[in-house]
Amino acid sequence: MAMFQEFIQQNEDRDGVRFSWNLWPSSRLEATRLVVPVSCLFTPLKECPDLPPVQYEPVLCGRPNCRAVLNPLCQVDFRAKIWACNFCFQRNPFPPTYAGISEVNQPAELMPQFSTIEYIIQRGPPTPLIFLYVVDICLEEEDLQALKESLQMSLSLLPPNALVGLITFGRMVQVHELSCEGISKSYVFRGTKDLSAKQIQVSCHLQEGLRDLKMYPFIEILSFFLCRFLQPVHKVDMNLTDLLGELQRDPWPVSQGKRPLRSTGIALSIAVGLLEGTFPNTGARVMLFTGGPPTQGPGMVVGDELKTPIRSWHDIQKDNARHLKKWLCNIFLSQTPLLNFSFCHCSGHIVMGDSFNTSLFKQTFQRVFSKDYNNEFRMAFGATLEVKTSRELKVSGAIGPCVSLNSKGPCVSENEMGVGGTSQWKVCSLNPSTTLAMYFEVVNQHNAPVPQGGRGAIQFVTQYQHSSTQRRIRVTTIARNWADVQSQMQHIESSFDQEASAVLMARLAVFRAESEEGPDVLRWLDRQLIRLCQKFGQFNKDDPASFRLSESLSLYPQFMFHLRRSPFLQVFNNSPDESSYYRHHFMRQDLTQSLIMIQPILYSYSFYGPPEPVLLDSSSILPDRILLMDTFFQLVIYHGETIAQWRKAGYQEMPEYENFKQLLQAPLDDAQEILQTRFPMPRYVDTEHGGSQARFLLSKVNPSQTHNNLYAWGQESGAPILTDDVSLQVFMDHLKKLAVSSAA
Repeated sequence: MAMFQEFIQQNEDRDGVRFSWNLWPSSRLEATRLVVPVSCLFTPLKECPDLPPVQYEPVLCGRPNCRAVLNPLCQVDFRAKIWACNFCFQRNPFPPTYAGISEVNQPAELMPQFSTIEYIIQRGPPTPLIFLYVVDICLEEEDLQALKESLQMSLSLLPPNALVGLITFGRMVQVHELSCEGISKSYVFRGTKDLSAKQIQVSCHLQEGLRDLKMYPFIEILSFFLCRFLQPVHKVDMNLTDLLGELQRDPWPVSQGKRPLRSTGIALSIAVGLLEGTFPNTGARVMLFTGGPPTQGPGMVVGDELKTPIRSWHDIQKDNARHLKKWLCNIFLSQTPLLNFSFCHCSGHIVMGDSFNTSLFKQTFQRVFSKDYNNEFRMAFGATLEVKTSRELKVSGAIGPCVSLNSKGPCVSENEMGVGGTSQWKVCSLNPSTTLAMYFEVVNQHNAPVPQGGRGAIQFVTQYQHSSTQRRIRVTTIARNWADVQSQMQHIESSFDQEASAVLMARLAVFRAESEEGPDVLRWLDRQLIRLCQKFGQFNKDDPASFRLSESLSLYPQFMFHLRRSPFLQVFNNSPDESSYYRHHFMRQDLTQSLIMIQPILYSYSFYGPPEPVLLDSSSILPDRILLMDTFFQLVIYHGETIAQWRKAGYQEMPEYENFKQLLQAPLDDAQEILQTRFPMPRYVDTEHGGSQARFLLSKVNPSQTHNNLYAWGQESGAPILTDDVSLQVFMDHLKKLAVSSAA
C-alpha cells in the first residue's frame, strides 16, 4: 500500500495524472466487475518548475490514423535511426535533425523523467492576448463605481502589448471605439434583436473594411481592425481609463415594480461576432461583469415585472422555466442568475458575490491576473486536448470544462461516459489547476489475455496558446501494467486510489444530475458503492458485524457519504444558480480542492496543544474549542460556547490572558493564508455557538449526535445537531447490511 502511495504521488507531481486503478485488469469483463472504471484526473498545465520547454517541434508517428508523439515508451534503434511507435507499432525514421542521437546522447523526449514534455512551436505569427470587457451598466451607483475602479485597476495588470476592448450594455448595447482621442464614439445595437456574427461584423463595418483593404498586406488590414475596437493597452491606457471613469448608469428609466432591461445575450453575441471578425481562431477572454438577470433578448431569464419570480428548481423540474438557455464565457456576477450562463462545460472563470464593492470580488478579480514563477500569467487560451491509447484501451469520454470536437478514430469507445464519442476536446481556457476527468474502456477480450508483463499506454497531447503569445504543445505519456485478476486481485486492490476514485465517481454523478432527477442519481451512486463493497469487502454472508474493507478502500464510503450530502447533489435550500455555481467549480478543480469540496477540512484550536485536524463530526464541536472549517467556498471560524463567552467578556484585552488572545488569533492567521491563495476567494464567516451563521458548520458535520439521541452521549461529547439526516454510523450500518446480504 505504501509503495503504491509513493508511486501515485510521484506520478501526480511529474505528470499531473491520478488514476482510479494503478494496475489495470486485462479484460473488459474483469474491468466491468471492478465497478469504478479505469479513469484518471488529468491536469494538462500542472505547474512543473523543472520542466523547461524545448525549442523544437514534436516528432510524430507517420501512420495517418495514429500520429502519436515520440516518447520514452517507444522502442529505438539508435544505429538505424528508427523508432517504433508504442501505440500502433509503426516503424518511423528520425528526422535529419536527430542524426547525432545515440544511447549516450538522447533527446529529452526519450528520457524516462520526461514522460511529460512541452514544445514551443516556432512556425506561424505570434497570437496576441485579447481581453474584451462586457460591462453591465444597469447597476446601482455605488456598485457601478466600484466596478469601474476594479476595471481601471486591471488595466495596470495587463501586458502593454495585450489587446483590450470594451462593450457596455443595458437596454441597448454599445461597442466602443478606442482610437478616438478626445471624443467617445460607439456603435449602438438594439438589445432585442438577435444578430448573427456576420451581421455584427457588417454593422461594425468590419466586412466593408476588409473589402476596402483587400489589396493591402495582412499587417495593414490588422492595423485597421486594431485601431477601432481592440487596441494595445499601452496605446489606450489613459483613454480607456477615462472612458471607464465616465461610464454612467443606463439612462433608460425604470418604472416602479419593474426590473431594468438588460440585454446580456446580445452583448455576448456581439462580443463573439467582433472577435470572429477580427481574430478568427484565436484565443481571447470575454469578461462579463453583470449585476442582475437578463430581462430581454436572447438569454433572457425573467421578464421585467418584479412580481414575476425568477425560476426555481420546482419550475425547472416541471418544465416551467421557459427562458432556460446556456452561455459560455468568463463571468463575474453580483446577485445574478447563473444557471442560464453556466455549467455548459464552461472553461472560463465564474465568480458570484453580493456586490462588486466586496473584497471577495475585488481580490478574486485581481487573482485572475496572477503570475507564475516565470512572471507570466497563469492562463492559456484556445486549447485542444487529444487522447491516444494503446490497442487494449479506448477512451469513453471526458468530464470537465471541455466540449467535443467530434474526432472519430480507432481509440474512441462506443460506450460513452461524460462528453464522449471523440478523442479530441476543445478547452477554451486553461490554468495550472484546470483538471479534466478522463474515462476509458478496456476492450481486450477475456479469452485473449495480455502477455505477462504487458503495459497499456495513454498519451495526452495538449495544444494551446501560452500567455507569452507562443503556441505550445504539452505531451504526457503514461503506462500502467496489466494484471490478471485471478492471480493478482490483491495487488489490483492495493493499487486503488480511493481519493481519485471518489472525485471521478463524483464527477460522473454531477454530470448525471444535469439530466436526471436527484433521487435517481443518489440511487445510482448507492448501487455503485454497494457493488464495490461486495466486490472487495471481507465478510461472512448475512453478518454485517464481520464486514471489513482494506486500507486502500477504507475511506471511500466516507467520501460517498459526504458527497451525498454536498450541494453538488442536494439542491434543497440552494437556488438553481447556486447549485450551478458549485457544480461549475467542482468540475474544473484539481484533486486536492475537489476533496475539500466533497469532505471539508476541520481544524481544532485549544489550550491543550497546537492546532490539529479533527473529525468532521458534531463530536468535535466543544465549548472550549475554536474550529476552522474549509469547504473551499467558505472559511468558517466557529467559537465554542465557553470561548465565545470569554471573548464577549473581553478577556483577550487583559494582559494576564495573553494566551487567550493568541488562541483567538491563531485561526485568523491560518484563515488569512488560505484567503490569500484560494481562487475564487472563499466567503469568510466568523461565528460562534448559537450564532445564525453557525449553520454553515452545523450543516456540514456528520450528525453523530442529534436531538433524537442526545441522552446517549456524555456532557462533553460535542454538540447535538437538529436534523433528520442519518449519521455516518447509520449510513455505514446500512451499507454493511446490504453488502453482506444473501439476497443482494
